[in-house]
Amino acid sequence: MSTTRQQSRHPGLNLGHTDPGTHAAAESVLFGFWIFLMSDLVLFALLFATYAAQSQHGVAGGPTPHSLFELKNPFIETSLLLVSSFTFGMAALALKYRQDRLRLVGWLLVTFALGAGFVYLEGSDFVKYISEGHGPQRSGFLSSFFLLVGTHGLHVTSGLVWMLVMIVQLGVLGLTREVKMRLMRLAIFWHMLDVVWIGIFTFVYLFGAA
Repeated sequence: MSTTRQQSRHPGLNLGHTDPGTHAAAESVLFGFWIFLMSDLVLFALLFATYAAQSQHGVAGGPTPHSLFELKNPFIETSLLLVSSFTFGMAALALKYRQDRLRLVGWLLVTFALGAGFVYLEGSDFVKYISEGHGPQRSGFLSSFFLLVGTHGLHVTSGLVWMLVMIVQLGVLGLTREVKMRLMRLAIFWHMLDVVWIGIFTFVYLFGAA
């Protein structure tokens, strides 16, 4: 029984060999968080389906994906998020193997900077489209575009706020079991946002500009 428990693994960061107590406590918590994330992915699936229909039949004489999108900023945004996933992975390694708060906070700050750059570029694109008269009220296509991409951007912003809170908690509380489990959930959340963005970049921008 105890052997099975020690060998149990769950999707995401596993602390089984370095902190068995936290690892065991995290199993049910992370399982519940995965269920929450699955419900969030259902929301994104609905937004993708709405965009797919509106981008083909809802342009209302306005701009089409091909005439509107440029790939420069989305490509940079994709790079920022992918690199931030790597830096969060380094933070996770610091959490698991080093128990080094300074190193962990350092990687979280780098991840925060990359995520903030992503949000800034996405916001700049939104301002540009709206200033050119291509706001969400212009057509069904633009409404679904702003809703899909904006919902993802709101998630990234929430992740950044969460990251700041964790940095403060690391400074005040240290590497307690509760703080570790919150970081484990944040890591899963952050990587999920990367996966969703790859879908947006491919489906919205690459297919749209083709």
